[in-house]
Amino acid sequence: MSTSVDTHYTAKLADGPLEGKTISIDFLDSGEPKPSIGIPAGGNKTYIYARTSDMEFDREGSDRPSAVAYRYREASFG
Repeated sequence: MSTSVDTHYTAKLADGPLEGKTISIDFLDSGEPKPSIGIPAGGNKTYIYARTSDMEFDREGSDRPSAVAYRYREASFG
């Protein structure tokens, strides 16, 4: 999958119900990866994942990661 590091990055879901999945996420306006992400899971359920310190960079010296790991926190209903 080709991604543009300038606008988005790959979120790697490390555990929980979506373990092993990856999704494309836009950077915050500040240029930082999102501290948490909500992933709709059907109905009114959303899986909440929190950012870890694990990051991958496509190029040496890049200030934006190409991939960031997220850990499962909880399921939100409503």
